Amino acid sequence: MNLLRKGLIRGLIPFVFFAIISLLWTLLEGSSAVSKHLMIYGLIAFFLGVTSVIYEVGRWRFIQQIVVHYLAMLVTVFPTLLLSGMYPVDSIRDVASVYFFFNKVGLVLFLTTYFIFKWRHLAYMREQSE
Repeated sequence: MNLLRKGLIRGLIPFVFFAIISLLWTLLEGSSAVSKHLMIYGLIAFFLGVTSVIYEVGRWRFIQQIVVHYLAMLVTVFPTLLLSGMYPVDSIRDVASVYFFFNKVGLVLFLTTYFIFKWRHLAYMREQSE
């Protein structure tokens, strides 16, 4: 239950942030595609925040955490991208294109965060040994 609460907090904070910006944008500029996109980004950030607790399940191996997180993103973020209207989905080729884009962005984000945490951990270990 503690992980669920932690995940909801991590998801709701960016979602509320994007919702407020979207609302302000709508109030200042009127209804627009930008405010809709901000809400979609907020929804994606919510999913990322909620599922970030997967990496805190200590009894799971890292590869298992990665697979579960990928599958969670596949059933939450990928359909959100398809239904958002930001990408054309008139054919199977379009859906495949969005799927490959989803995977490319996911891989870049995963590798970036992985190496940042790896370097931070190495710096911490060096500091502890001094």
